[in-house]
Amino acid sequence: MITPFRIGWLGLSLALFTLLGYGVLRPQFPLLITLYGLVFWGYTRVTDSLWRGTVSKPGELSKQPEPDRFLFATALLFRLSLVAVLPNLSDDYARFIWDGRLLAHGYNPYLYLPTQVINTPVASIAGLTDSLFHRLNSPRYFTVYPPLNQALFGLAGWLSPTSLIGAVISLRVPILLADMSSIVLLSKLLRHFGKNPNYSLLYALNPLVILELTGNLHFEAIMIFFVLLSVWLLVQNHWIGSSAALASGIGMKLLPLIFLPLLIRYLGWKRGLVYAGLTGILVGLQFVPFISIELLKNIFSSLNLYFQSFEFNASVYYLIRAAGYWLLGFNIIAGAGFMLFVVIGVCVLVIAFRTMPRLPAPVVPMKVLLTLTLYWLLSTTVHPWYITSLVAASVFTPFRYPLVWSGVVVLSYSAYQTTAYTENLWFTGLEYSLVLGMGVYEWYRLKNQSLPV
Repeated sequence: MITPFRIGWLGLSLALFTLLGYGVLRPQFPLLITLYGLVFWGYTRVTDSLWRGTVSKPGELSKQPEPDRFLFATALLFRLSLVAVLPNLSDDYARFIWDGRLLAHGYNPYLYLPTQVINTPVASIAGLTDSLFHRLNSPRYFTVYPPLNQALFGLAGWLSPTSLIGAVISLRVPILLADMSSIVLLSKLLRHFGKNPNYSLLYALNPLVILELTGNLHFEAIMIFFVLLSVWLLVQNHWIGSSAALASGIGMKLLPLIFLPLLIRYLGWKRGLVYAGLTGILVGLQFVPFISIELLKNIFSSLNLYFQSFEFNASVYYLIRAAGYWLLGFNIIAGAGFMLFVVIGVCVLVIAFRTMPRLPAPVVPMKVLLTLTLYWLLSTTVHPWYITSLVAASVFTPFRYPLVWSGVVVLSYSAYQTTAYTENLWFTGLEYSLVLGMGVYEWYRLKNQSLPV
């Protein structure tokens, strides 16, 4: 339905996305938070009825409304408006281009530190310029991006070997196509489960999803697509294809590995272990073109640094860190990071195999959402684009705290107002207080409902 309100909202939101994409630099936090707040307010207004998180009864498929074509078209328009943006809130894209140019010229990106390559014949051959080097945020670390992700980097390096904006657009096109395909899959899966297909608009129109995935070039978009494709194939009883899709998602980002225990639990031990084994083999095959002893050493080195050195916008970890400073007088991230990694593993297994109390909502989507929530709450690093996976999972549940999180996580960008990247822990505390408060409220509200599961 096209109404004057929707036309006004479309025009204002399009202008705000354009300003956010093309006109706001990361250090301009007051301007960023103001414009983002306005576009997020518009998002809540236009999706107001979908925010209420009601639970459909089984067998209501025939009662579900038709997709809102105007809003789905608007979701595409917002993304297309950002096609030519040079990412301004994240500099990760520079490493994507760096790795891609190495791969396009026949070099294994897992074997070279940028600091070792710059000003060498390899850099000259691959088009690795000083300008690109100075855009890197981790030149002293080996790359951690999985093989399928590297393949897309390499494709961009081949299509645009010298142009920065050309490489950015080459990287963005697969992200855009995957994100729109995810919206289609979300609608199909919602219909399959007897839910309103328009719930997918909570993801499709979400400002964080649009700005961080399409705008700032984060490949969570393609990971989410492959995970959704895996679920769709699984519910269609194509479990081998589902396994291949999940392996592709892991080949983009390692995060979907945490869903394997849950899949084993609900496929049954025999079939689930075969599914997990096949997925593991397919993931392993992706590494074959890059395989070497140095690759394994370098990847584990970088992953170890990620869990035991990097810290940003954390919650539980920051409380542990504060206790460490108070009791021991130094940052205990090395030990705390490993401890939290172990706790995450235990939580993933408990969520997967423990029976949940009877609730008026489908159990598996809620377990997926709970798994992701605990993972990010216990992580030492939570960048804004990480929350997009929670937004995608939330559309299958009555929970809306991930949407609140997608609105307040941009407070973490306050850290970039200074060259030293100093976090404002008051903003961090506000972010997690709002998210946890909403989550606890929704949990008790759900427990008091009497709808059938």
